[in-house]
Amino acid sequence: MATIGKLLNESLRKDEQGLLDQWTALQAKASGRRMSAAEEKQLQTQSREFLAALREAAQQDADDISKPEWNGVRDFLSQLSSSRARTGSTPVETAMFILSLKEPLFSRMRRDSNDPQELADEIWKATVLLDRLGLLTTEAFQKTREEVIARQQQELLELSTPVVRLWNNVLALPLIGTLDSARTQVVMQNLLEAIVQTRSDIAVIDITGVPTVDTLVAQHLLKTVAAARLMGADCIISGIRPQIAQTIIHLGVNLEDVTTKATLADAFAVALKRTGYAVTRVKNSNGTAG
Repeated sequence: MATIGKLLNESLRKDEQGLLDQWTALQAKASGRRMSAAEEKQLQTQSREFLAALREAAQQDADDISKPEWNGVRDFLSQLSSSRARTGSTPVETAMFILSLKEPLFSRMRRDSNDPQELADEIWKATVLLDRLGLLTTEAFQKTREEVIARQQQELLELSTPVVRLWNNVLALPLIGTLDSARTQVVMQNLLEAIVQTRSDIAVIDITGVPTVDTLVAQHLLKTVAAARLMGADCIISGIRPQIAQTIIHLGVNLEDVTTKATLADAFAVALKRTGYAVTRVKNSNGTAG
């Protein structure tokens, strides 16, 4: 079985406070900014906890970090990386938590060894070990960052597809940006939920802010219209610009069953008419239109 090396074990046990102080100083320097007192205290606490976990694992005399002996170290680094990813730390700052330990640790190993060959072998083992822990830290950081980005994208999708109540029984869904499969699902869900909640009969889907309409986008629009009809609401598509109209004709997309209008105002006028309302201009007391 591969061993971790006695020099590393000895260097981790000797002068623990001195090792901790030198290591945290290097971390603070690597950050490139002045830390607050609270940040320095947190860094000291995290570094002390990691050194304790590292000493305990190293005493098991196994250098394979996938083994159960390293569970404590792996769990600690995963939690640390996740926390830093959520609080805005950079990947470099997170990786340096491990990599900056090399300098103070290796200097102590050189001081405690009188055998050059033994020193070279054990420094190499320690280098491989710390590099693997650094990779583990980076992977955990990246995984959390991807989860945060995915959650933010989902939130932006929901915010970018608001359903607005224009009038009694009339809803509007203004779309801005590209309409892909994922966003169509959010659009459908938001619209159908609003139809149920408001018991609306008409929904205006405004695509003025959609830059291009291709076959896929048209299919997504038709699916949304069909889903709304199944819920008992008719749809009007507004924002059909001349370029989009030509594109739809060239693509051969059939929108004959869907009412389309050039502007949201025109679509709103149609919706009011279908619901039995009309917009009239109020006259002033002198008989002129206001």
